[in-house]
Amino acid sequence: MTTVTFHSADDRIDGFLVEGHSGYAEAGADIVCAAVSAAVGLTECTVNEVLGLGAPVKASEADARISLRLPAKLDEANEHTCQNLLAGLMVYLQAMGEEYPENLIVLLNDDDEKD
Repeated sequence: MTTVTFHSADDRIDGFLVEGHSGYAEAGADIVCAAVSAAVGLTECTVNEVLGLGAPVKASEADARISLRLPAKLDEANEHTCQNLLAGLMVYLQAMGEEYPENLIVLLNDDDEKD
């Protein structure tokens, strides 16, 4: 199963972590994995290549993991754009998770919440 965890603090989505293989089909035929990878790749390219924000990305093909963290301080326009991008990614992946509940789960980790 693929797990996507979005991180938020102070009413701000500040990044995500994608872990695991969806298990929907064999490599090369897994539509869930392909859809998640494409959406995450588009988001990362928009943040880093189009907007030029230099958000740290950690990826490990061997561990089936990729994470992105937004820089802490962005100007108002970039902050607004990034929040919309990450919110859109989350909504898209949540909808996919509803369609493929055995293969994809989306979580929100609110770093503000205390145990």
